Amino acid sequence: MNEVHQAITAHSQRQHALVRTFIELDAKREAYIEEAVSLCQRGEPFSVQNINEVTKQINELAKNGIVPQRKYVTVDMVKEYVQKLNNKSS
Repeated sequence: MNEVHQAITAHSQRQHALVRTFIELDAKREAYIEEAVSLCQRGEPFSVQNINEVTKQINELAKNGIVPQRKYVTVDMVKEYVQKLNNKSS
């Protein structure tokens, strides 16, 4: 019985670690997105490379079936989002 308990505990700890890593990566991704949006709003050059590097890491974690995948972001997606924000505020 003790072996079963240990196996369940180990499995639960691995899942918890995956979720914790996902939360950290997702927060980092959101910060990169906010940075790109801010730069775009100011008309400054920006890149989506950092966003998509973190997205790739998240999607690797998602292969375990515990956490959701995230979409890759394009420069055009950021520009379209900023345009929508500008249209709402005018």
